[in-house]
Amino acid sequence: MTEHGHPDAAGNDPRTPSAGEGATQPPAADVPPQQPAMPHQAPWLPPQPYEQVPHQEVPQQPFAQQQFAPPAGAPVFGVPSYAGGLPPAAPATQPRRSGKVRIGIAGLVAGAVIGGGAGAGVVALVGTSHDTTSSPVAAQNVTIKDPNNATTATAAAAKAAPSVVTIYVTSANSAGSGSGVVLTDDGYVLTNNHVVTLEGQASNADIQVRAADGTLYDAEVVGTDPSSDLAVVKLDGASNLTPATFANSDKVQVGDVAVAIGAPLGLENTVTDGIISATNRAVQTGSSQSDATVIDAIQTDAAINPGNSGGALVNAAGEVIGINTAIASVASEAPGNQSQSGNIGVGFAIPSDTAQRIAKEIIENGSATHAVLGVSAQTASDGTNSQVGIGAEVVQVQQGSAAADAGLQAGDVITALDDRAVASSTDLTAAVRSEAPNTKVTLTVHRGNDTQKIDVTLGTSTS
Repeated sequence: MTEHGHPDAAGNDPRTPSAGEGATQPPAADVPPQQPAMPHQAPWLPPQPYEQVPHQEVPQQPFAQQQFAPPAGAPVFGVPSYAGGLPPAAPATQPRRSGKVRIGIAGLVAGAVIGGGAGAGVVALVGTSHDTTSSPVAAQNVTIKDPNNATTATAAAAKAAPSVVTIYVTSANSAGSGSGVVLTDDGYVLTNNHVVTLEGQASNADIQVRAADGTLYDAEVVGTDPSSDLAVVKLDGASNLTPATFANSDKVQVGDVAVAIGAPLGLENTVTDGIISATNRAVQTGSSQSDATVIDAIQTDAAINPGNSGGALVNAAGEVIGINTAIASVASEAPGNQSQSGNIGVGFAIPSDTAQRIAKEIIENGSATHAVLGVSAQTASDGTNSQVGIGAEVVQVQQGSAAADAGLQAGDVITALDDRAVASSTDLTAAVRSEAPNTKVTLTVHRGNDTQKIDVTLGTSTS
């Protein structure tokens, strides 16, 4: 998604760069062997707040954090004035389990949810920025009040909502929030790496997590995996939480019901629904080539907004099929209007199979492994239109890699991995990352005038 800048209390226009890690696409000579390059395909660069962006650029971005300066005494997790001002960070009556002392600092630069408003208990954003009414509310559970008229989304939400949490992250000079999915009853929670690192700006941030029942816990990061944009946190003193049920994401079909649950703009336990729009969608997130992350995503038109990051995308049975991670956004065309749209019906989630595997490895080892082919690649074209890819052209083969062992050569054009078509270097990166390390795959390769099938046993790298 793009960044939504909001002026601070003094009328200043803040700018917050997004950050992350993942596949980069510099010129072929400088590309790490295990990461494909895309010199023919310009990266989707996210618009900066209050900065004009060409309409044709459509970034797929993580929910980027913004900053604004609240007045003295404002809560750490402030909400920018969309139609109102700053509600309290959390209801005073909410239970809290903490072994640490929290001190609010007047005038602390507060962030607005990783891409939106932060703060628990947001219910009213009314009035003007100078005359604001805000009322915090306790977290509410999703319940079925009328079974005879309940929809598929109602049933799915009732099943999954107790397993979705809101995550608050604070560093020395910024703050933000996102969502998470409960993995175990004793407090392991899966979320996005860009949530717990505030878009890469904080390596040791203070983290709190509000469960679906309203209980607030302190939490610590167990491990992160920037390559997949996933992270696991552990809640202090948690017990009897409701773990999410995960489905096999390989069985997800286009047209299936999709329900997104999270805290967009800090609004906890928000439920939206739609369908699965596409599977195996290769999506490059990040603000530039240097911080790009390529994910093999499930695409949905269920409304996903800033703050949904790390939350659940579930099927009709309420089983998690993906971790909401990014949205596409476009800039406004109005003259002098540099604001950007929110949800436009194009959201992306990391498939549950990938998320579960990485979460398990992080919990067990503190890090995760990834499949590696061992080539530098660029998008190949037929010469008629350089913007239309026909495959991933191998630029360099890493010595001793899986690709070298399989006999791949510079100049080979890879057009498929198993039965999955590859039209660009981004497609190849996503296809490889969708596999587990040491998996045997079959590549379709054009070499000169010949087309051949080459079997490759993928290698392993550690985040």
